[in-house]
Amino acid sequence: MNPLTIRQRDTATGPVLHVVGDLDFDQAPVLRGRLDQLALSPGQCLVLELSELAFCDSSGITALLAARQHALAADADIVLAAVPAKLHRVLTLVGLDQVFTLRPEAGAAS
Repeated sequence: MNPLTIRQRDTATGPVLHVVGDLDFDQAPVLRGRLDQLALSPGQCLVLELSELAFCDSSGITALLAARQHALAADADIVLAAVPAKLHRVLTLVGLDQVFTLRPEAGAAS
C-alpha cells in the first residue's frame, strides 16, 4: 500500500493537486478531506495531476467524481491530467472519459 499524498500549487487559472500513491478505499478520504478544504471560485479550473497515482479502485473513482461535484458546485471546471494508462482505460470502459476532461499533462490543462 502506498499512502496518498497531495501537493498543491496555485496557478492563474486555479489550483493543481498533484495526487501521489494509492487512491483506494483506505486513502480516498484523504482526497475528499482535501477537497472539503479547497476553495474554488467561479470560472477557475481544478486540475488533478495523476501521473504518480499508483493505484485507483472504485472508491478512488468515487473520490474523483466527488472532486468533479465540488468543482461544479463552485461553478468551476475540473481536468484530470496525466492519467495513468490503466486508469485511463477504466475511465474509458465505464464512460467517464465523457464526464471528465482528460489531458496528457498538467501544463496542457491550465
